[in-house]
Amino acid sequence: MIKLMYFARLKESLGLSHEMITIPSEIKDVAKLIHWLSSRGALWEKEFGGTRIIRAAINLNLVANTAEINDGDEIALFPPVTGG
Repeated sequence: MIKLMYFARLKESLGLSHEMITIPSEIKDVAKLIHWLSSRGALWEKEFGGTRIIRAAINLNLVANTAEINDGDEIALFPPVTGG
């Protein structure tokens, strides 16, 4: 089981700040997780279907989409942000 945390636009659009979820065993990295999330329905497809950039952090560390996911990880998903 992993803890998914959603921030900014994702949190607002999905109506979730976080969820505990068991992912299929073939989901081994962030890119595959994002692809799998896009299959959860139309709203999920809109957010995770590849037309919008999603960044990730695993256990509070920013990671590339090739980063490995392990059971028990806390994975934060968020759109890129800029400051002023």
